[in-house]
Amino acid sequence: MRRLIIATGNPIKVAEIEAMLGPLPVEVRRQPDDLDVDETGATYLENASLKASAAATRTNHWALADDSGLEVDALQGAPGLFSARYASGNDAKIQRLLDALQGSPYRSACFRSTMVISAPSGTCVASAEGVCWGELLTQPAYAGGGFESLLWVREARCTYGELNPAQLTRLGSRGKAARALAPDLRRLLNLN
Repeated sequence: MRRLIIATGNPIKVAEIEAMLGPLPVEVRRQPDDLDVDETGATYLENASLKASAAATRTNHWALADDSGLEVDALQGAPGLFSARYASGNDAKIQRLLDALQGSPYRSACFRSTMVISAPSGTCVASAEGVCWGELLTQPAYAGGGFESLLWVREARCTYGELNPAQLTRLGSRGKAARALAPDLRRLLNLN
């Protein structure tokens, strides 16, 4: 069975991506604990490529990475690439976003994810993007969440953070990117 390194230290993200890849015959592993990649890219694609390449060359295995963010139409796409660094902690991020939108009737936004596959050599050979559109609520749907507690996904009738695993695979930005990338993953790793 082929091994695929998920270029993240986040075990929740690894489990989510592993579930999305479920039908593929691959052994999924998380990147080495001491691998830390500076996300210095100017796009999601560049950041995902940096992470995938670093994990692949470090482990000498195929690697998959993603980069994503929340893009708010009324804020010209912000926080976007800087979603993780928008403020310190989820509560501060949410408050900053709600303050920026105060008085705006335009609440459309999306989560956008880009996934990249890197060969063991560190060369990124395929990528795909997924988008999940929604509308921002005026307050989080539940306590303790991040941006995902604010984005209402109309098709699911709940927030992004309340999507179950099947909904995440079908409607979520990472799920859409994973589905779009699956044919390339099958071909590149010679999976049946």
